[in-house]
This record gives sequence, C-alpha cells and structure tokens, in this order.
Amino acid sequence: MKSSKRGTPISASVENITPFGIWLFVKGKEYFLSYKDYPFFQDEALIAIQDVQLLHGYHLYWPRLDVDLEIDNIENPEKYPLQDRMPARPKSKSTRRAVSS
Repeated sequence: MKSSKRGTPISASVENITPFGIWLFVKGKEYFLSYKDYPFFQDEALIAIQDVQLLHGYHLYWPRLDVDLEIDNIENPEKYPLQDRMPARPKSKSTRRAVSS
C-alpha cells in the first residue's frame, strides 16, 4: 500500500444529512448511504454522524457510533449482504416444563 504524497490529505466528510440518508465525500467521490441500507445512522445525533474518519485510505470509522465500513462495502454492496436481511432463525421450542398448581 502506498502512502499519500506529503501534504495531500486523505479525507472523508459527511456533506449532507437528509431524511433518507447521508451523503459522504471520500477521496474525491460522493456516496449516498440510505437509512434503508444503513439503518444504524437513522436516529443518531448529527454530531455523531459527522464525526467520520478515513483510516488506511479505505476504512471509514464513526467513533461515536462504533460503526466501521470499508469503501468497497459501499461501492459493491452485493458482495456484503447485511445481517439484518438474512432470514431469522426459527425459535427453538422451550424446554421449560409446565408448572402445576
């Protein structure tokens, strides 16, 4: 991995927060993260959403939310299905015994 040239900032910023999601600007590209696909941003404080860091040139981190995303996750979501979209496991039958009175 090559480092950026001295004086060239590697940055990420939240450019806009809408009722439908957030707009990110990362390394010269814009990305839209909808609340439908990224629900963990929806009801959070603006300051927490705006506090984003770009680590290692490809890793986005929101420290106040403890959220991590790689840029590849955003650019290629089909490679990374979200867990909450997976079918729920059937609940196991309870092994409790009925209490007789």
